[in-house]
Amino acid sequence: MPNFDEKQKVVEDIKQKFQGASGVVLADYRGLTVAQVTNLRVELRQAGVEYRVLKNTMVRRAADEMGIKGLDEFLEGPTALAFSADPVAPAKILSEFSKKTKTLTIKAGVLEGRVIDADKVKDLANLPSREVLLSQVLAGMQGPLQGMVNVLQGPIRKFGYALEEVRKLKEAQA
Repeated sequence: MPNFDEKQKVVEDIKQKFQGASGVVLADYRGLTVAQVTNLRVELRQAGVEYRVLKNTMVRRAADEMGIKGLDEFLEGPTALAFSADPVAPAKILSEFSKKTKTLTIKAGVLEGRVIDADKVKDLANLPSREVLLSQVLAGMQGPLQGMVNVLQGPIRKFGYALEEVRKLKEAQA
């Protein structure tokens, strides 16, 4: 049986994972086969997400020490946690895996230190990827800039048309 110091090390490790992660998703993995869990771990690892099965009491202690409130009600039964610097990645992967297997259940999540319920985790999973969001923002910024360029080119274009008309009149007179 582990002693107090070993348990405290585990709690400190969990606290570091919470601090280093923007997004954490809690899931109930009951009913998954070993092959399914292995596939899930591979998929999460490729996305830079750490997937760990941790004791609920240790997670509860770490959350209490960090001041994360409202997590206790979700720490019942077998719980796996997915930690990631990208808040959307674990939610997206676990939601898709949950739809495929029908056995993995998302319990809750922690987003920037706040507990969110399973519905909000699923909403987070439905967000477009970071690259898509950045391209949408960039497209939104380009629209007004292109309009401004057209407005600024208008007088120059009209001046060019006027010069062309003057040239044609002088040619006609000559």
